[in-house]
Amino acid sequence: MALRINDTIPNLTVETDQGSFALHDWIGDSWAILFSHPKDFTPVCTTEFSAVAQLADEWKKRGTKVLGISVDGVDEHKKWKVDIEAVGGAKAGFPIVADDGLKLSKALDMLPADAYLPDGRTPADSETVRVVFIISPDKKLKLSMTYPMNVGRNFAEVLRALDALQTSAKENISTPANWVPGQDVVVPMSVSDADAIAKYGSIDTKLPYLRMAKLPG
Repeated sequence: MALRINDTIPNLTVETDQGSFALHDWIGDSWAILFSHPKDFTPVCTTEFSAVAQLADEWKKRGTKVLGISVDGVDEHKKWKVDIEAVGGAKAGFPIVADDGLKLSKALDMLPADAYLPDGRTPADSETVRVVFIISPDKKLKLSMTYPMNVGRNFAEVLRALDALQTSAKENISTPANWVPGQDVVVPMSVSDADAIAKYGSIDTKLPYLRMAKLPG
């Protein structure tokens, strides 16, 4: 079954280079980002893991835990981290799931149930495992982005999307296209003009169904 927005993610117990844990226990009361890869020691994925390592302070600022997933084993992950840290110039302090049995990849609907890893495999054998998942503290999927193997992920966009999700959850608003923190937000249709003005001070009615406002502070 496909994992859809607002579905609760499966509470699998996973093995990582930092030990074993159940996903729900690991997330705890935090937001979480899971980002997956088809194989260790691949060029695009190495640059992505390095980018994630460089953003450690940004994840912490947002109360967000980061979990890598790759369909290789623990020993390979530990060796790969040496390369990741050399390229990025930052410590890769996040755990990486050793999904060599494809349990998590299948549970998160990144690979079909009958997928397997052949002898002498290449990244192409698990190429659909190129997804970013953003999970809320209630363990529900809030956003997913799927990438091909030859296009590196834009983690500035991941941060922007995380900011939008966290702001929407906290303030009960929506965010318009290209929104970044500090810009006007969309007032929900369920809020009357009077209540919106009382809350935000003023609103900018662009269309009867599109009202913008600035968040207090």
